[in-house]
Amino acid sequence: MSSDQAIREVVYRVCTALDTEDFDAFMAQCAPDLDYRVTAYSPEIRKEMIWLDQDYEGMRALLEMVPQHLKRLGTLKRHVSVYFVDRDEGAGTAAVTSSFIVTHTDPEGRSQLFVAGTYYDEVDCSGDRCLLKKRKAHLETRDLGIGSHIPI
Repeated sequence: MSSDQAIREVVYRVCTALDTEDFDAFMAQCAPDLDYRVTAYSPEIRKEMIWLDQDYEGMRALLEMVPQHLKRLGTLKRHVSVYFVDRDEGAGTAAVTSSFIVTHTDPEGRSQLFVAGTYYDEVDCSGDRCLLKKRKAHLETRDLGIGSHIPI
C-alpha cells in the first residue's frame, strides 16, 4: 500500500484540478468505480439531503457539459486540511477525513467564504497508484446562492 503522503496527495490533486477546472486531471485521479456525493443536513426536515450523486461516467458527463452552462464569475479555491488517514491494508484502501472551505473570488478581486464542510473520502491504493474511489462532501453551508457550476 502507498504511503500516507501519496494518499493525502490524491485529496489535494483532486481539489487542485477542480480549482483550475482541469477536468481531465480530475478524472485521472478518480477510480473507474467512483462514487461522488454532496450532502447537507437539513434541520427543518431533520434529514440528510443529497445534492449531487454521480458515478464515474455521470461525473465525466457532468464535467463535459460545464462549458455549455452559465458560470459564476470569478474563481473558487478549495482549502483542505486532512485530519485522518485510516488505512485498510487488506483491502488496499484508506478512509480519509478532511475539513474544507471554499472561497469565491469575484472578478474585482474580492474574496469571501462560499462553503464549508467535511470530505469523507475513500482512496483505492490497490493498484500502481492511489485513486479517489468515493467522496462524500458533507456541507455545513446550506445557502449557496446561485450555486456552483462544478462539484464542491
